Amino acid sequence: MGRVQLFEIRLSHGRVVYSPGEPLTGTVRVRLGAQLPFRAIRVTCLGSCGVSNKANDAGWVVEESYFNSSLSLADKGSLPAGEHSFPFQFLLPATAPTSFEGPFGRIVHQVRATIDTARFSKDHKCSLVFYILSPLNLNSIPDIEQPNVASATKKFSYKLVKTGSVVLTASTDLRGYVVGQVLRLQAEIENQSGKDTSPVVASLLQKVSYKAKRWIYDVRTIAEVEGAGVKAWRRAQWQEQILVPALPQSALPGCSLIHIDYYLQVSMKVPEATVTLPIFVGNIAVNHAPLSPGPGLEPSSGPAPTVVPSAPPQEEAEVVAGGPHFSDLVSLSTKSHSQQQPPPAVLCSVSVAPEPCAHDGSPAPHSLHPPLCISTGATVPYFAEGFGGPVPTTSALILPPEYSSWGYPYEAPPSYEQSCSGADLGLTPRS
Repeated sequence: MGRVQLFEIRLSHGRVVYSPGEPLTGTVRVRLGAQLPFRAIRVTCLGSCGVSNKANDAGWVVEESYFNSSLSLADKGSLPAGEHSFPFQFLLPATAPTSFEGPFGRIVHQVRATIDTARFSKDHKCSLVFYILSPLNLNSIPDIEQPNVASATKKFSYKLVKTGSVVLTASTDLRGYVVGQVLRLQAEIENQSGKDTSPVVASLLQKVSYKAKRWIYDVRTIAEVEGAGVKAWRRAQWQEQILVPALPQSALPGCSLIHIDYYLQVSMKVPEATVTLPIFVGNIAVNHAPLSPGPGLEPSSGPAPTVVPSAPPQEEAEVVAGGPHFSDLVSLSTKSHSQQQPPPAVLCSVSVAPEPCAHDGSPAPHSLHPPLCISTGATVPYFAEGFGGPVPTTSALILPPEYSSWGYPYEAPPSYEQSCSGADLGLTPRS
């Protein structure tokens, strides 16, 4: 065994997560089997960000430094055999950004120690990564407690000569949420045509932007809920709930190379219509928001406005007359509900004996309590400019302990129908 039997860094009280502006204390420990001459023993505390053009590549093309402080623990001399401890303390900058690691870049904070030995001898080095969490207070964002609403109208042709339109309106109860909080979604679809629509899908998306030589965007589907389609000449409402899983906070103040944004996207394929609602994920909840799942959004008060399609085709008049009136508000059912868990494994939450999970995230059949399959989320990196094609990545997000050790179950919350009736309705596939 060589002279250096042990060379390590230990932080006080075993801490790994710190706040900006907080002191960081620890000890450098050295155990020697024989006497070791040295020129200096130093410890350095540094924080930096690096971004690459390629996924999972540590060869950064752009870097920025946030702090880099060094202390001399011992000057030139000789350490006798045995164990030695050198205490140190650093003051973390108040502007240090939150730690983050993704496929195209990372914000990393660490402590490094070095024993600078005599000439022609090998230096000894060790390092320890710690995490900084700069909490995002959602109450500091203007209008965060207000409902989030967006609408889109899609005109389209069908049966070659007929035309119609669909009005898609989506809203959430708030504009920002914390981990473990329930996002309440309400969508309203006015099908002003004689053609049934495809199912409506709501997706919680994470978009991470990396500033390399060009901006690289990594978009992931975190959770997805699918509701039934809307019949011809019908007006329908869909209410659902999505549990916000353990995710890094929106934005990374202090870092100019990596940005994090979240969106709730509600869309249909037939006709092709999409609305997008920006969502904030923070660490301190909105003051006016309940943190436990409730009965969902309340239906809008007052009579629903009467919306009648202008001059429906003559051959469809009988169908319209024989069915419910267009102004009748129909409630859509939920067909499937999947949520992502940060670790890259596909898990099932089952109350009895395990059942096989369907690959699409739908509940497995033939169970009294259908299990919820946890999807890892789709990854769709793409570039804003140039001719480079998409580069798929299988890397899951690496989260600080503050996120990854979250104890909340990573399963979908009760559906809106379950919250209202207590029956297992919202998560059962429907034909």
